[in-house]
Amino acid sequence: MNKKLKLIIRSILVYFIFFNSIYIQYALIRIMKYNIKEITKSQTIYISVYSSIIVSFILLIIYRKDLIEEFKKFKKDLLKNIDTGLICWLTGIIIMIIINFILITVFKSNGANNENAVQELIKISPWIMGIDICLIAPFNEELVFRKAIKDIIKNKYLFVFLSFLIFGGAHVVSSAKTLVDYLYIIPYGVLGAVFAIAYYKTDTVYTSMTFHIIHNTMAFLISVFLKI
Repeated sequence: MNKKLKLIIRSILVYFIFFNSIYIQYALIRIMKYNIKEITKSQTIYISVYSSIIVSFILLIIYRKDLIEEFKKFKKDLLKNIDTGLICWLTGIIIMIIINFILITVFKSNGANNENAVQELIKISPWIMGIDICLIAPFNEELVFRKAIKDIIKNKYLFVFLSFLIFGGAHVVSSAKTLVDYLYIIPYGVLGAVFAIAYYKTDTVYTSMTFHIIHNTMAFLISVFLKI
């Protein structure tokens, strides 16, 4: 089996695991002997986070060699990688703000349904959600939406476009109810695209992962601050 085919199979496996993690949650429900009809929102959060942690360990095992090598690249040119990631991230933030402003003012949207749902979960379990949002999600999503794609797509523009489309869709499609809701694929996708550009330019997933963590942490802190 040649290297390219192995990478394709590995990426398919990663996507299968990530998008079927609901079955890990069902297994946890059985282990904890919860009545699925009586599970509280707080219990749902814990189960979801436990599931995400399990996925993280699986991804860590799958990508362990690559993660070690890419960390060496990240550390070797640390300042250059940080500078590149910062420029990409700030560019994405500006574009996202403009698009969100248009969606809210022109289309009278109340915000992305996914974001609104996360806000509600933060109110219930802020610390657990904080760990998930600030650390676990960026780790998992950068490996799934960036590395798994880059491993098999070598064309820069196709890689960035697919990251835009899949990352945006994954955050919107399942919670979208109206046509306007689907438009939120654009701002989410922009974030995915700039992270992809940062990864492509530096050739280390730690660049995009670092700024994904910073982005999510800032969003989480703002959410908590506004709640207070």
